[in-house]
Amino acid sequence: MANYDYDLFVIGGGSGGVRAARVAAQTGAKVGLAEADRYGGTCVIRGCVPKKLMVFASEFRDTVEDAAQYGWRVTSDGFDWLVFKTKMHAELDRLEGIYRNILSNNDVETFNSFAELTGPNDVLLADGRTLSAKTILIATGGRPATPDILGGGLAISSNEIFHLEEMPKSILVVGGGYIASEFAGVFNGLGTKVTQYYRGAQILRGFDDESRGLVADEMTRRGVDLHLGTNVLEMSEYAQGIRVMATNGQERTFDKVLFATGRIPNSGNLGLELVGIETGRSGEIIVDQYSRTSLPSVYAIGDVTDRVNLTPVAIREAMAFVETVFNNNPISPDHELIPTAIFTQPEMGTIGLSEEHAREQEPIEVYASSFKPMQTAFAARADRVLMKLVVSQKTRRVLGCHIVSPAAGEMIQMVGIAIKMGATKEDFDRVVAVHPTMAEELVTMKTPVRAG
Repeated sequence: MANYDYDLFVIGGGSGGVRAARVAAQTGAKVGLAEADRYGGTCVIRGCVPKKLMVFASEFRDTVEDAAQYGWRVTSDGFDWLVFKTKMHAELDRLEGIYRNILSNNDVETFNSFAELTGPNDVLLADGRTLSAKTILIATGGRPATPDILGGGLAISSNEIFHLEEMPKSILVVGGGYIASEFAGVFNGLGTKVTQYYRGAQILRGFDDESRGLVADEMTRRGVDLHLGTNVLEMSEYAQGIRVMATNGQERTFDKVLFATGRIPNSGNLGLELVGIETGRSGEIIVDQYSRTSLPSVYAIGDVTDRVNLTPVAIREAMAFVETVFNNNPISPDHELIPTAIFTQPEMGTIGLSEEHAREQEPIEVYASSFKPMQTAFAARADRVLMKLVVSQKTRRVLGCHIVSPAAGEMIQMVGIAIKMGATKEDFDRVVAVHPTMAEELVTMKTPVRAG
């Protein structure tokens, strides 16, 4: 029997890799982990955590304005980016320290180094050391994809957005996914003049049409200059800023340009071809239902596999991996009915099938209510929210729920439990409404608005 340096060696110190390393070590396994950048990965360092802090910061402008409508005597001298940025990065440093301590406290040996595969059971560190492991787990995440256009290097990506020296007076956001649309709302809320270009017919492709339409309408009403069917042709640098030529024929100048045009698996330079690990067209590592690659000793989880690219999913995949490999309890991670929040302004929460996808599968009924919420209506703001259920005519099961409103993410987490359990429309109807709330509409809609 071969002697290895480790029972498990993890490449990648993000949420998935750290969880797998910690839990595997708790089974008694000897575990090593290599991370070339900061511990915590995309989510903690350059993703959902700092982004959500920026979302919070950007929402205070409306809060201050609403407070005056409620009788508070409040004033604001504007947003101080440097104050916020300093505190945000101190918080990220604190969280990274927690991740490092988690590994240290569980006797995981860490290497602040790039690592690549040199064999089925071998990894090579940047300093030339070779380490061996019975099992290797790749959890290297993803990275922003940047368009190959003339002058494209002038733009920033979501990696750099948290490190700006100052708040730009104007910004062009290129893209229509959740990252682009979230940052368009954030900068608009912080007082920057925001323009958004998206080549498609509507932002948030793949989500429920009615819901994403309302998000787009509300973003535009709040001040985002949204141009659909529009893309960037080329960019050049001028003293006044970045000159952008677009497919709509316009030439405009912006202080900053943010490319948020998708993400790709971070699988380059890992030695995958050398050891014969199969990858897909975008570089994603191909895995089976148990996260095992085409090389039996190597597994992969998280965004590098490009299955469902969400932090909680990577953590679930990590837990299933440990159960499978170290607890002799094969578990396939469940990728069905995952509740999701998009922190646009307004926020969107969703689980299950969109109306369009459900209609393709079977006859459905749609229950929906769109209205002005009490809090902002009183403050004389024209915000609208949406509560929507997509229901199977045959089984009466709720196939999808879509919420566009403040705190939609908080609501969809709770609704997700019911839908994951197979709740029917009548189960929703039996629940007494909590009044006055926005969410009560989910249990008081008695008549479908359409069927088909």
